[in-house]
Formats: sequence, structure tokens, C-alpha cells
Amino acid sequence: MGFQRCGISGVELSEDEAHLADWLAQGLYGSMDWMARHGLMRARPAELLPGTVRVISVGLDYGRRDDVEAWQTLADGSRAYVARYALGRDYHKLMRNRLQKLADRIAAEIGPFGYRVFVDSAPVLERALARNAGLGWIGKHTCLIDRDGGSWFFLGEIYVDVPLPVDAPATAHCGTCTRCIDICPTGAITAPQRLDARRCISYLTIEHDGPIDHELRPLMGNRIFGCDDCQLACPWNKFARRSDEPDFRARNDLDTATLPQLFAWSEAEFLQRTEGSAIRRSGHARWLRNIAIALGNAPTTPDVLAALRSRIEWPDPVVREAVEWALQQHAARDGATPGVTA
Repeated sequence: MGFQRCGISGVELSEDEAHLADWLAQGLYGSMDWMARHGLMRARPAELLPGTVRVISVGLDYGRRDDVEAWQTLADGSRAYVARYALGRDYHKLMRNRLQKLADRIAAEIGPFGYRVFVDSAPVLERALARNAGLGWIGKHTCLIDRDGGSWFFLGEIYVDVPLPVDAPATAHCGTCTRCIDICPTGAITAPQRLDARRCISYLTIEHDGPIDHELRPLMGNRIFGCDDCQLACPWNKFARRSDEPDFRARNDLDTATLPQLFAWSEAEFLQRTEGSAIRRSGHARWLRNIAIALGNAPTTPDVLAALRSRIEWPDPVVREAVEWALQQHAARDGATPGVTA
């Protein structure tokens, strides 16, 4: 079916449920109210789909083996950094189709059975289930790590009512390494396996609506959609395999584009260029907000200043405020008046 890893687990997740309950109680989910709204159902597969006794977990590689290029982009303040998973087509539909084919193949072998396919589409504790299925362990950065393939892979599940034999859970191999914690730009990984979403750049650029905390803006650098620093720093990713999946190849030159180039996209162009992409869900306004902040962190150049001035009267107040902030950053560096050519 095109997956690189597959395993089967039971549905017992009591320890993970306790960890989730504590995380929710501390409000570390930010404005993602749906996390709290679904409560602990994500740790109880049989409540989500009655009759579920096993979970088939799969992993699909999306690694690009371009770590050097990724670091170079992060170091170049004039360029835009987009999380590696979002450079190509949205993985959700591709994985759902393949999982459905897998379910159809199982039905052809054993006859009709109860099941449901999931790819980020419901409250599912996918990393815990994948760990229990032997696909990898949950690293200190909260991503799943396969000792033979790193962490650059997507997860998907099939809940089934068939008592299939289960695989052995994966054991942890992070040891004393804290590279992911140490490198997090905003200090969002507050302890091993403890992520404060309110400080996470992926959350801020994708999930968070409204203005972004001024304290965090300079720390975001040129990251406009997601963040990969913790995975780029992980030594286990030296074993990651390059994906040859055509759908995951970079589109619209997102792996090399400059901030002014992307900031110039009209809403119509944004919708056209992000069709079939995970980026579209952020919406044009968040896209502009994120890029405005990155432009505020960028080196002061005529192109950067011209890009910001082009949106200085943008109707969306959140975008407009981000543009004003960005211009103030450049003015503070050279003593000029915001929005006025020195």
C-alpha cells in the first residue's frame, strides 16, 4: 500500500490518558479548544468507535534528506521557511485512500468487519497507539521516532473490531540527549515529552488566530508555516530515508522562495497556489500575518521594506498590526520613521 511501517496494538492507553489529562488541565493546548472539548475520548478508542479492540497503525515517510538546505534557509532571513511536511501536497487524502485500500484488502481476505480509517480526522492518540504498535517511541520533542527511520513520517490508523495479534511496543532510545529541547527557538518544549503549544511556532503559525505575542515574534525568525528545528536537530534522523512520493515534492518553489515573493500573493493567488496543500487551512490572513512578522525579523533591504509598505493599509486589523510592528523593527535598527524611506 506504499507505507514504510505498519503495526498492530490493543486499545489500552491508561498511562497516556493520565498524561493527556494533566496536559489539558494545565491549559497547554492554547486556543485549540477542540482538544479539551473531546476530552479523554482520544485515549479511549472503543468510545470513539464502539466495538474497537485493535488499532492498525501505519507510517508514511516524507523525509527529503535536505537537512543542510533547511538549515541554510533558516539562516537566510530573506527567505521563507515552511515546515517540510507542508512543501508538497496535503498528505491526508493520500493516506486515507491508501488506508481504505488496505481495509478493502483485509475485507477481501476475512469478509466484512467493523472498521474506521483515521488521518488526523478525529480525536485519536495516534503517537501512543503507534508506539504500542512498535512503529517508534515518543521522543522528548513529542514526535514519534523510529530507530531505523528517524521521525520524518506521517501516521494513520484503522480502528478494527477484529482481535488481531498485537506487536511488541517500541522502547525509548533518547537517552540523555536533549538537543530538541535545547534548540527549540521559543522554549516550547518545557520538559521531556511536555510541549507548551502556546509557545510552539507550529501552533502559532498554523492554529493560532489573532495577534501573536510580541515577546515571541523575534524568536520566530523566518518560519512562516510550522517549525522543524527539533526534528532537524535529532540525531536519529541521520537514519531517515528520502521519500520518493511525487505528491510530497515541493510546490511553488516553497523551499527556496523569498519572503517578499510570498507576501505578494493575493488571496486569489494564495487559494490557487495552495490548492491541495496543508497550507490552505491557515487562510490568507494568517499567511500574511506570519510573513509580516518574518519580514520584521528579516535584514533591512529595499525589497523587504517595499513588501511591508504594500500592505500597510491592509483591511485585516491583525495583518495591519503585524505590518506596523515589522516596520517598527526596521525603523528601530536605523532610526528611520516607520513606513518612510530614509
